[in-house]
Amino acid sequence: MDGLCDEILQLILVELDDPTSFTLVSKRFYHFSQDPYVRATYFLSRHGQMQAIFWAFGRGKLINEKVIDILISCGAYLSRYLVQVAIHHYFRTQAHFVKTTWVRSMSFPVFSYFMIVAARIYGDIPTGKGEDDGSTFASFLTESRFPSALKSVPWEEIRDIIEKYKDPVMVSFPLALAIEPRLLPYAKANGFHMDSKYRDFVFRKMFERPSLTSENRTDEIVRNVRELCRLDPKMFLTRTVAAEICMEAKANEGAYTALKQLDKSGNLLFEIRCAYSHRSFVAIMAQSMVSSDVVRELTKMFVTTRSITTVYTINVLRQLWADYPSDDPTVRLVMLLTVFLSDNCLAHTTPATLKTKLDALGLTPLSRKDIYDVLINPFVERYTPILEYGKVEVGLDSRGIKLLLEEVTLKCLEINCKGKMLKKLLADHEWLKDTITDIVPQRYQIRLEDLPPSEDEKACAAYEATLSRDFVVSRYPLGRQSGVGSRHRAAQAEVAQTVVLALPSEQDAEAEDGGEDGQDMSMEDVGDSSQVEGRIGQDTLTTMIQYDELAPTRTGRRRYHHYGATDSQGKLTYPADAMQVGRWVRTYFGNRSPVTAIFVIHGVINDNVAVLQPDFGYGDPDPFGSQYRVPITLKHFKILQRLGRAPNWSLYHEIQQGAEFYFTEEDYITQDRMKSSGKKVRVKTESTSHSMASIPAAGSNRGEGSRGKKRPRRSAAASVKSYAIPDSDDETIAEEDATISRAMKAQAKKKKFESNLQQWIKHLSVILKEEKKKYKEQKKRLEKTATPGSKVRLPKNEFHKSLTNNLRDLRKRDREKRRLLYGSDVPDEDFSEGDDDEYHERGQKGKKRRISYREID
Repeated sequence: MDGLCDEILQLILVELDDPTSFTLVSKRFYHFSQDPYVRATYFLSRHGQMQAIFWAFGRGKLINEKVIDILISCGAYLSRYLVQVAIHHYFRTQAHFVKTTWVRSMSFPVFSYFMIVAARIYGDIPTGKGEDDGSTFASFLTESRFPSALKSVPWEEIRDIIEKYKDPVMVSFPLALAIEPRLLPYAKANGFHMDSKYRDFVFRKMFERPSLTSENRTDEIVRNVRELCRLDPKMFLTRTVAAEICMEAKANEGAYTALKQLDKSGNLLFEIRCAYSHRSFVAIMAQSMVSSDVVRELTKMFVTTRSITTVYTINVLRQLWADYPSDDPTVRLVMLLTVFLSDNCLAHTTPATLKTKLDALGLTPLSRKDIYDVLINPFVERYTPILEYGKVEVGLDSRGIKLLLEEVTLKCLEINCKGKMLKKLLADHEWLKDTITDIVPQRYQIRLEDLPPSEDEKACAAYEATLSRDFVVSRYPLGRQSGVGSRHRAAQAEVAQTVVLALPSEQDAEAEDGGEDGQDMSMEDVGDSSQVEGRIGQDTLTTMIQYDELAPTRTGRRRYHHYGATDSQGKLTYPADAMQVGRWVRTYFGNRSPVTAIFVIHGVINDNVAVLQPDFGYGDPDPFGSQYRVPITLKHFKILQRLGRAPNWSLYHEIQQGAEFYFTEEDYITQDRMKSSGKKVRVKTESTSHSMASIPAAGSNRGEGSRGKKRPRRSAAASVKSYAIPDSDDETIAEEDATISRAMKAQAKKKKFESNLQQWIKHLSVILKEEKKKYKEQKKRLEKTATPGSKVRLPKNEFHKSLTNNLRDLRKRDREKRRLLYGSDVPDEDFSEGDDDEYHERGQKGKKRRISYREID
């Protein structure tokens, strides 16, 4: 080590966080570390010119006069603010943010020399309380929302702090840009680099609602936006911020007016509304990448969100409609809802009152389709004023009202949060019950052949039934597909378009001086279309600013916001006290009606627990009573097997609670009809040919009744021990044998009939065997196509895994029940698993190893 040259020792020293131990290895290393140049180089190499002096002051014992001179001569950054902070910290003049010893570890002569050097560079340095550059900059940011006449810190003073005194102020500088964009060139010359992730935050602060209103607020915003866009081509107002400003059209009129001026003058890369006057070529090209104008797309978002019912949102939408009317039918529907939803809260609303409000918005005359669209909205519950308006103003007669009610009722069945409105409709118009009873079985019946093929995994994962949709939780992220054969309506799949902001180019484009309009940008400066377009949401500007300021300083402002910050309740797509249509159908039509059966099938596919089973939260008298249960059938498991989805936990729970076994819903519906007609009901066993014909058991064509029942096992007789001595009392032995024989006969008679749980186990075992066979075939096909020697891993689908685990629990529960009935010696295998060979899973016998005589020798 002593033979190493000084250059190698310098490289080793730089790589050490704490070189103290290294310097104590030898006298040469110690004397080498005492060199001022080596110490200065250590801090410059490890921390760079920007932070070298700050970290050097933290190790005051290593600092002397020569080290300070070398650091400054080598380009280490020494700002006036750093000098002020060091003086305050060393002399403890005020409580500071630096909590360590820092400069206090330096000797007083060395620190005095440092103050002399600083005075030689900057002259008279203010050191009073509140006179440092950091306090001045903080006051400048605090007064940003004040009118210009009330501001105590002019922007020229901040300019001098950055330009003359070399204060970087990197952390809070984006805030200063929102107040005074003219500071950007001086900050860039001082080493500042503007990250594009600050873009939305800076423009939000520009348009922020001030504490005190001023007359020139609008002109100030317009000037700042134009200046910042001119100085940095990567800085432009996105549609995200524009939509947030539009959401404050009433509360922040100055910012909204400034946005309209920027749109008219062509300073935006998009359109507030579709109009191409006063538009540069670059802006027109950027507009071609944007699908629609901001106001129209923003307004359309409220058609199915809860915020449409609030007074604040209604006033904002009416203001936007007055400034930017549109011919879009969805926008027109939103404006109709602002009238009907707000007036629905009133106790007495006449058609004349509604017509006056609609005339003021320019929405008259209304058509039958308008009335229909309003009635099927998820947030409309009181339909009477709307129907009265249709009678008086639209001219619907009694027949037209009847047809309209039928269409609305059938459509509301597909909107699962319209239970309250359906309850009111059928309470006032009982004839709609017959309509639902006739149409639902014809239109919404689901059969196995109507489902997507099991080989198409994407189609099965995206499939969704039309009824009983869970409006609270979306359970299928791959998308949704509705429709079953020719009997289902084709429903459009709702695909959420998530806009991901792409990072801009790292190369700084040179902005040519083209005037205040900022029309000198090239298409490379505009960036990706997703950057120009942005994501439009329902959050207000104030909400997003609060979210930015409450988030952690180092991460919150540099994070892309794919979701809204607050007011999540207003973005929900269902009313606050919504009633599920499937639950209302179960209550109104009964648990064993054909309509309820179809809703249950749809609920099983969509995994809607509220429709599948009652619970204590909905006021059911006895949730565990059989009369309040919706019967489950083997068809439910067949459908889920086809789709490859795990059955809901409530299905297995019902089986464990003793749910009756049915092949299809037709079994218990026919049984109820026969009971109501007074005919004798034939108890169905597993060999019922009619039920097996409705849903054949896949994997075997043999009838279940083709073979006789197994004889009762003699385990009970074998387990009875007798302590009588042979030939001592023959009569006693004979009586005991007769007792055992009678017990065996009674036990056999009991076991002749299968319980519901045993029937479920038997048929679910068949389904599980089919899944295992299919899994093995798929794995064999993959092994043939795989590389020789490689191990093929094929994951099981959710249905296979769920049925394997839960069927084990069902068998365990059945074994416990039989032990309670027949004793602890009951065998593990029961005849409920089936008599045919297909119901038994036989393991292969292990191969015996042949032993030759040579091995023995």
